[in-house]
Amino acid sequence: MPPAFQISPQVARFCWQVLQLDSAPEFPDAELLRAEDVQEAIYERVFDDAVALPLPRRYQLRILTELIARIESAIEDWDKHGIADSLTSALSRLLSQPLPSEMEAAQQRSYVTYHLSLLQAPIDNPHITLLEARSLIAASGTTGLRTWEAALHLGQYLCVNPSLVRDKRILELGTGTGYLAVLCAKYLGAEHVIASDGSGEVVNKLADSFFLNGLQGSDRVSATELKWGHALLGTEEDAWNGGRHVDMVLGADITYDVSVIPALVATLQELARLFPGISILIAATERNRATFENFLDVCGKRGFALANEPFPVPPRKAQNGPFYNDQSPIHICKLKSKW
Repeated sequence: MPPAFQISPQVARFCWQVLQLDSAPEFPDAELLRAEDVQEAIYERVFDDAVALPLPRRYQLRILTELIARIESAIEDWDKHGIADSLTSALSRLLSQPLPSEMEAAQQRSYVTYHLSLLQAPIDNPHITLLEARSLIAASGTTGLRTWEAALHLGQYLCVNPSLVRDKRILELGTGTGYLAVLCAKYLGAEHVIASDGSGEVVNKLADSFFLNGLQGSDRVSATELKWGHALLGTEEDAWNGGRHVDMVLGADITYDVSVIPALVATLQELARLFPGISILIAATERNRATFENFLDVCGKRGFALANEPFPVPPRKAQNGPFYNDQSPIHICKLKSKW
């Protein structure tokens, strides 16, 4: 993908939203849309057959149809402006191909690309691409086949505070698609990241996430199944994780179900005993105040002091990638054992 800084920020933002499969991307202004070089830039980044990781065809068709309609409305003088042949040809190709039904499309995993707008390192077009099934729940009942808002928000917090991660050995709980694990291993300089999840199905799919982000075979990241509430010791190993130290625990959107909170906090307790001084950061979307307060209450009763890190969700208009819901607060909680 060509560097985003070569085009208008509005156009770049729209392209990043589309590559993230945003349901309501914000189209550039009419003045930009009627310019053929802008149309070509959008085509090359989003709709070109040469794009390595194509978007779902139903989604492409919806966005492209609206894009062309907006371009038509933007053109005041057809002698000066027109619709790029590349866009009309792309629309013709999509219309000529049989599209999967909505039910079939919902069963498929799709490439989703997240732009890392707050990453401080001088990296051209930093992004994470994952294969997600946004409408599916894994056979185990987990929701780990898509990336949730709290992971994106915690990722932004870590991009602003990279020293928290640099040269650290990290364990992520409930990793899901592996967004945070990839971010820490690829961009934030973690020494090693263990991406763990309670679902074997989710863990098996993490190989795709590592491959898509150039981490296949890397010694910076690994995947393992870890069920909360189960003893970490007493396995075939004499010491959990081969006795290797863990400096930090990360978790995002793992407190949404009251029934799993006691097991989650029990695992955090065991990790705090195994690794004295360990840092724990949990990002929790407040969908239900009572559920969040239950998490706080259980943590307090189990010997954790909890501090809320000040990092509010930015308004949608201020987001430049990744893009996520700004209507629900997301708390970034720092836990410290009192023992």
